[in-house]
Amino acid sequence: MPRAKTAKNGNSKTKHIETAAPELNEVNVSLSTGDIQTEIRRRAFELYLERGAAPGHEHEDWLSAEREILARSHQSV
Repeated sequence: MPRAKTAKNGNSKTKHIETAAPELNEVNVSLSTGDIQTEIRRRAFELYLERGAAPGHEHEDWLSAEREILARSHQSV
């Protein structure tokens, strides 16, 4: 598995993402696959909470979060 690029070698790209949860507003997102997956997971959970934590919409939450995060990461490239 390729290693994520770091700021040490000057190849890192980061983006500030505003989230609904105040404690998550200062997150820098690296464009590495692992970090994007983490942000998608975090956003999907936020969507779940915004719906009142009602089960049964996990797939829709994941797809919505994926669209948002990937669109944001492509804007920063």
